[in-house]
Amino acid sequence: MNRRRHRVLPALALMSLPLTACAGAPDGQPEPAPDAGTTQEAEARQDPSSTFPVTVDNCGVEVTVAAPPERIVTLNQGATEVALALRLADQMAGTAYLDDEVAERFAEDYAQVPVLSTEYPTVEQFLAAEPDLAIASYSSAFGDNGVGTREELAGRGTATYVSPLTCPDESGLEPTFESVWTELREVGLLTGAADTAEDEVQDQQTAMEEIEATAAGEGLSILWYDSGDDTPLVGAGGGGPQLLMDAVGATNVFADLDGGWADGSWETGLAADPDVIVLADAAWSTAEDKRAYLESDPVLGQLSAVQDERYVVVPFSESTPGVRMVDGARGLSDQLHALNR
Repeated sequence: MNRRRHRVLPALALMSLPLTACAGAPDGQPEPAPDAGTTQEAEARQDPSSTFPVTVDNCGVEVTVAAPPERIVTLNQGATEVALALRLADQMAGTAYLDDEVAERFAEDYAQVPVLSTEYPTVEQFLAAEPDLAIASYSSAFGDNGVGTREELAGRGTATYVSPLTCPDESGLEPTFESVWTELREVGLLTGAADTAEDEVQDQQTAMEEIEATAAGEGLSILWYDSGDDTPLVGAGGGGPQLLMDAVGATNVFADLDGGWADGSWETGLAADPDVIVLADAAWSTAEDKRAYLESDPVLGQLSAVQDERYVVVPFSESTPGVRMVDGARGLSDQLHALNR
């Protein structure tokens, strides 16, 4: 991965000092003053706290953080993995709500962060962690069944951030990979990890160029099966599943449905007879369970993809807002290539 090594800058500066001193300014002329902007940028690289306070407009709420947060609580798996990707484990006071397993590359850091609850923590559990910043993938974290409203928490001294892909009103961003990268950059800014965020974004952009170039799904139709039996919840035309299918050049059987996920119908799926069925793998609806249901149903078992076992498995967390969306695109691409060999 292409990681910039900002900590070598001071050493390089010291190496250049003797040359600068020997050269000096022309006789009778003053030394030029250092450019203020350049000096500030260098200081920020050496000490991220020098960039604070920072303010981000998030879902119509101005979020101001006066200093690098020291007690971050993440309330959904996507938010947790964003924080871990930015190497913030030492600043995390708690996590909650996993949909499936945390990515292997984050497992060691995740193990050192307290788990407050397997779902949303109670208000008491949340406040006991003394959070100075709460990060959520979904606005429901700050809804009726969450940890308190954003206004209430601000009054207690806790800043809040929601993924800009899931704002509860029209202020949110359209679901694109650029929006995912905006989230990474904004969380990086709020936590003093802006450089790490930019490194992660650059790595993901490079990976996406490679995935799109291979076009593993070109000419293929896909039914994205999320959960449900009689009425399947499917990947619709306006969210993570559609982004992943677009990335590999595939056609979504249910692209005409609004939102990221929607109730589909088996009648439509049978009529489309998709080339491939994606099985979302979540703790509450496993890929194995969905495959067993399809193969045991006398009607659905007639689908070509079922008879030919043309399945692709994608972890639910790789189709939702967060740092693993590119992992989902890569996994989909690799598995489609394998099916087509």
